[in-house]
Amino acid sequence: MKSYIDLIQQTFEFPTMEFNVDNNQLLFNNVPLMDIIKEHGTPLKINYLPKIGEHIENANMFFRNAFKRHNYKGTYTYCYCTKSSHFSFVLEEALKHNIHIETSSAFDIPIIRELYRRGKVNKSTYILANGYKLPRYTQYLSELINEGFNVVPILDNLKEIESYEQQVTADTVQFGMRIATDEEPNFAFYTSRLGIRYNDVQQLYKEKIETNPRFKLKMLHFFINTGIKDSAYYWSELTRFMFKYCEMKKLCPDLDSIDIGGGLPIQTSLQAGYDYQQMIDEIIENIQWICNKNNVPVPHIFTEFGSYTVGESGAVIYEIIDKKLQNDKELWYMINGSFITQLPDSWGMNQKYIMLPINNWDNPYQKVNLGGLTCDSQDFYNSEMHSADLYMPIFEDNEPQYIGFFHTGAYQESLGGYGGIQHCLIPAPKHVLVDRDEDGRITTRVFADEQNSDSMLRILGFKEEPFGAQDGKQVVEKPVAEKSRMKPQEELAETKI
Repeated sequence: MKSYIDLIQQTFEFPTMEFNVDNNQLLFNNVPLMDIIKEHGTPLKINYLPKIGEHIENANMFFRNAFKRHNYKGTYTYCYCTKSSHFSFVLEEALKHNIHIETSSAFDIPIIRELYRRGKVNKSTYILANGYKLPRYTQYLSELINEGFNVVPILDNLKEIESYEQQVTADTVQFGMRIATDEEPNFAFYTSRLGIRYNDVQQLYKEKIETNPRFKLKMLHFFINTGIKDSAYYWSELTRFMFKYCEMKKLCPDLDSIDIGGGLPIQTSLQAGYDYQQMIDEIIENIQWICNKNNVPVPHIFTEFGSYTVGESGAVIYEIIDKKLQNDKELWYMINGSFITQLPDSWGMNQKYIMLPINNWDNPYQKVNLGGLTCDSQDFYNSEMHSADLYMPIFEDNEPQYIGFFHTGAYQESLGGYGGIQHCLIPAPKHVLVDRDEDGRITTRVFADEQNSDSMLRILGFKEEPFGAQDGKQVVEKPVAEKSRMKPQEELAETKI
């Protein structure tokens, strides 16, 4: 019978730049995952931090190449969409690459202030403030504007601007407007609930911005919920938006920028990847053609890439703790975690990830279902993006089997309620950050230990200490040996990785 690695190699072009197998064990970005497991156990969440910078630099290169190819006269600004992951290690890693920030909540603003205190951002850093804004949000934004921060509130409704009229004392405020796009044809409703409808854009500008000498309309914001796709729907909506930009540019000389919201897609399968360069080339070509047709200068381009920035850095690793044959043909591999609580997109949206075993790649394989620990019948995972079936190595009861879900770095913690109360009180897993030092050696540090019962008791009101009153723990960084530098097995037993 063929082995699991034979199945993968006959289905995909494998190995890839990101995944490889050495000694029947999986490497993720050349990180030996079994070494991480030996040190930290499972269930385990990891983030490979260099992937964040790699994607930022790639996107800058794609736009730089497209601008050169089409002789595009505008500039490009990369913004990170914080709602994808608010963790400090994500923002600080991204900010090493001279990016700017897009926010969506009042509670983003204290994070901005802390980043400023740490010297990670400065007052020239663009802060594109998106979202439907409650009073606290507009108050925080007004305070930043008054202090000289480079904030661009993206107006989401007709009344929002009144808050800035009352609270902003700065000499100039630059605004954006989010335009309400039509949703995909198969969506539950026709037009997005977010943004200002096309017919109201000109009136809002004429009545509230043009008449106020302190207010400037700098940007129009375009957002497609499904992200950038090479589809008739995407190109139709972008074209409609750009004709609106050209119309407004003729009325408003200060308007010089667009924000293309909805980011680049990420890989959810080992199948051939996206041609990002071609997608960006087509966007630039379309924008330039429409502007030339309308005799207006091309706009500066902002993007707010969230999942693309952080998604492919993440992974979740589990151990198979039991095998259960529930009838003649349905075999269950039970994991020591939960899909509902730890990968909520897989349950709530049927999102698929790259799923691969960590070890036993030379074993034969079989069709399986993966089951989580909660008592909910929906806590399972049994198909892949490229296949309606899911296959895993066959293993003996006396040998461990580990599996990994990859490209999970965006949204899962915020959707699942990181550190909160989960279904069946399943704890948040240990979280480890993987990086490389100046010499390229792999290092790990623990971001958070597995959630304990004391934190749950505080949240639930069974302990007198206020929720969130937990002792800080020192972060210790340790080197991890590369596979090529691994010591003999007998030495590993006595030496920390």
